[in-house]
Amino acid sequence: MTVASSRDLTVRYGDRTALRGLSVEVPEGSVGLLGPNGAGKTTLIKTWLGFLKPVTGTADVLGMNVARDGLAIRQRIGLMPEMDCHIPGMNAVTYVAYAGELCGMPGSEALRRAHEVLEYCGLGEARYRPIETYSTGMRQRAKLAQALVHGPRLLFLDEPTNGLDPEGRSHMLRLIRDISQFKGVSVIVSSHLLPDVEETC
Repeated sequence: MTVASSRDLTVRYGDRTALRGLSVEVPEGSVGLLGPNGAGKTTLIKTWLGFLKPVTGTADVLGMNVARDGLAIRQRIGLMPEMDCHIPGMNAVTYVAYAGELCGMPGSEALRRAHEVLEYCGLGEARYRPIETYSTGMRQRAKLAQALVHGPRLLFLDEPTNGLDPEGRSHMLRLIRDISQFKGVSVIVSSHLLPDVEETC
């Protein structure tokens, strides 16, 4: 089954073309978007999420059209963005539960799942600390937790090892492999690092 696709997709920022005539089909499993910074990887993800409107072509995610079903797509996928996305003053469990509620989960269910995914991501003991006190590796794992909280079928991971030391990178790559191989979640790993893609896809 195809989890994401595009046909003749062209996306521009003003006069600058970021993607031109891109046709691709992404199967279930773990798939890498590999390319240097500025190649258009994040632009493609933003288009699949319905945040960017293509100039030409069409795109689908989980059988839904991005032009019509952007909100429904965002409720069913998990996004770990490249940049930090935490809310200052929130501890991790409150933040992750809030992300679940934004995806339509009842508050009590979101809170229960927040505890579970933070434990899974190795942040169980630090879940009540404000996220701004976290190390870079911990913040990356908190971003992964908020992407997982609502049980998505598909995860977009944008530069998931960004800024990590060797130990943090190894831990993140192990989590990604476990999610794609044993949790039944398809994963799209966007990275400029070939070894990360080789290890996870």
